[in-house]
Amino acid sequence: MAEAMAAPRKKRPMLLVGLLLVLLAVASSVAVYFFLDARDDTEAGATVDQAPSEPPIPIFVTIQPFTVNLQSDYGDRLLYVGLSLRVSDDATSAFLTQHMPEVRSRLLMLLSGKSAQELIKPEGKVQLKQQILGLFDEPITTPQPTLSIDDVLFSDFIVQ
Repeated sequence: MAEAMAAPRKKRPMLLVGLLLVLLAVASSVAVYFFLDARDDTEAGATVDQAPSEPPIPIFVTIQPFTVNLQSDYGDRLLYVGLSLRVSDDATSAFLTQHMPEVRSRLLMLLSGKSAQELIKPEGKVQLKQQILGLFDEPITTPQPTLSIDDVLFSDFIVQ
C-alpha cells in the first residue's frame, strides 16, 4: 500500500516541472512579441516623421546635333550625334552655355578620332560617354569654376 501512494507523488514533481517549462516558454514568447512590436512602432514613427523629399529638378545643357567624319579604312563614314549634359547646378549650366563653341570644338576633336566599328557597339557608346565626361577635366578657361557634370545623354546617334 505504501508503494501505491508513492507512485502519484513521484509524478507530481514531474508534472510541476513540465508546467513550469510551458509557462516559461509562453512568457518568453510574449516578451519577445512585445519587444519586437515596440521596436517596429518606433521605426514606423521615425519613417512617418520624415517627409518625402522632392527629387531635384534636373538641369540639362543641350548641345545642338552635329555631323562628324569618322576614321575609316574604306570609304567615308559619318556620325550624326546630338547630346545633352546633365549638370548639378545653374552655375555649371551658365558656364557651359557661355563657352559652348569651345565645348563643341572639343567634342568634334574627340569624335573625329573615333571609328565606326567602335561606335556601333553598346560598349563603344558607354566608353564614349566616359571620354566626353573626361573632356571637362581639362579647364576651358583660367580660372574655371568647378564644373558639376553628372551624365552625358545621347538624343541622336546615327553612324552611316
